[in-house]
Amino acid sequence: RASHRANPTAYTADGLGSIAIDTTQLNMSVTDPTAWATAMNNLGMVPVGLAGQQLVTDSICVPGFDPSLSMMTGITPINPMIPGMGLVPPPPPTDVPVVKEIIHCKSCTLFPPNPNLPPPSTRERPPGCKTVFVGGLPENATEEIIQEVFEQCGDITAIRKSKKNFCHIRFAEEFMVDKAIYLSGYRMRLGSSTDKKDSGRLHVDFAQARDDFYEWECKQRMLAREERHRRKMEEDRLRPPSPPAIMHYSEHEAALLAEKLKDDSKFSEAITVLLTWIERGEVNRRSANQFYSMVQSANSHVRRLMNEKAAHEQEMEQAKESFKNALTGILTQFEQIVAVFNASTRQKAWDHFSKAQRKNIDIWRKHSEELRNAHSEQLMGIRREEEMEMSDDDSGDNPSKKLRVDDSALAAQAYALKEENDSLRWQLDAYRNEVELLKQEKGQLFRTEESLTKDQQLQFLQQTMQGMQQQLLSIQEELNNKKSELEQAKEEQTHTQAMLKVLQEQLKSAKELAEINGHDESQEINVLTVALVNQDREKNSEKRSPGLKSEKEALLIGIISTFLHVHPFGANIEYLWSYMQQLDSRISANEIEMLLMRLPRMFKQEFTGVGATLEKRWKFCAFEGIKTI
Repeated sequence: RASHRANPTAYTADGLGSIAIDTTQLNMSVTDPTAWATAMNNLGMVPVGLAGQQLVTDSICVPGFDPSLSMMTGITPINPMIPGMGLVPPPPPTDVPVVKEIIHCKSCTLFPPNPNLPPPSTRERPPGCKTVFVGGLPENATEEIIQEVFEQCGDITAIRKSKKNFCHIRFAEEFMVDKAIYLSGYRMRLGSSTDKKDSGRLHVDFAQARDDFYEWECKQRMLAREERHRRKMEEDRLRPPSPPAIMHYSEHEAALLAEKLKDDSKFSEAITVLLTWIERGEVNRRSANQFYSMVQSANSHVRRLMNEKAAHEQEMEQAKESFKNALTGILTQFEQIVAVFNASTRQKAWDHFSKAQRKNIDIWRKHSEELRNAHSEQLMGIRREEEMEMSDDDSGDNPSKKLRVDDSALAAQAYALKEENDSLRWQLDAYRNEVELLKQEKGQLFRTEESLTKDQQLQFLQQTMQGMQQQLLSIQEELNNKKSELEQAKEEQTHTQAMLKVLQEQLKSAKELAEINGHDESQEINVLTVALVNQDREKNSEKRSPGLKSEKEALLIGIISTFLHVHPFGANIEYLWSYMQQLDSRISANEIEMLLMRLPRMFKQEFTGVGATLEKRWKFCAFEGIKTI
């Protein structure tokens, strides 16, 4: 086994394995000590994970070997393929039948199960499982015999045998469990005895042990610690370096700092130290002159920074100009591309393209136009910015332009003092304005909240008064309209009363004549009187007949005129209404009669018959009016 551990490769199977062999079966002497070495060279071993991995056969190497296992577990890996290792070559593809052979040991013999039977079932593998359950042992099997059989799978750390026919075996490594599972289904016979107590069918399965789970948890925690340590080391490596510590003030350090302040390359570092010293309170009567000289050295860099700024601004202007020129060239090419697409979409060339080609050309044209418009807007924006900058240069009121003109540091300081003076003067003006406002507010303090509420109430009352006045005006208009309607109704009533008296007198005279002349003449008199009444009505209605109110009334008048024109002797209102009902079920007889009465020049009403046979008929009389005109 020591030679086994020295091998650098390892078999890391996570699940149950089986053997993949060629179609030719192996014929060898099982008692030969090199039998397993020969068998191993002809078998493929592939790990099977819990989730089920793809099975690949290879007669030379161990597929699926993970070299990182030794890093994770800290244990030297063992290769189960070397000669004399022991029993179990793990798994083949599922479609190849598993062929197991007889295994001879010193004290017992293991006979393989029927290859046509399904493989024995196993429970779900617990995490970190190193312990197996072995059932179906012969009654006379001892711990020595069990150790002799299963130590070929790997180092055994403990065997817990029960009084009955089962035991628990704990191995040193997890992959050894898979090799032990391979023996599940074998029939075990002690020596050459045929006694029932000396034989049994083995059932090997994963077992759940607290020690295995504890070791697995410890390993997981160790891996988590290693991962955290690795991440921390990576973060420390990527973290930017801390700024250097600021040294304490001394005259020697101050002299060195004064030299650094004069050097352009070390100025940024030295100015930080100077600021820290001033904030710490290192300035006193003894060191004031030294600090003043250092501040003066810092001030001497202002002119250099302004020159650098001007140089950078000049570079930026040149870059802007080159960018604008490049953008103009790009825009010109976009215009040419769009012109090509527009020419292609004209009738002369468009008809010769296929439908798919037209679709693509149309898509390309739209995309090019969008890009052309976007670049054109960008170029116009750059030009507008340049125009605004030019207008600022012309105005000459911008104080920053004066700073560019003044090259000396003294001029810059003078300008800064001037700006400070202006700002102080503006602040003074603002304070004066605030004082005046406060005085005005003091004079108006007598206006309390009550006066404000009174103003609001007055405004509300004024609004309500205006609303009431408007309502009063509308009511007065309605009253005037009602008065005019009432006067018209009174005139109509007096007129109808006078007509009624005339008709009564005519009826009396007609009756007397009828007694004398007979019945026929009375009908003519009735017709005559009704015509007179209609004439009077026509005269009155001409004075007050309103026009048509809607398109529906005009349509009704046309239909009624056509209907009455084909009835020369007239039609009563019920007959006319029944005809109109077929066209519009919502119309009423009263509505038709009111419409006819409003148009006396087009329609007239005649009474025929006497007494019970009296009938009102409407006739179309528009043509008679035209003839008279």
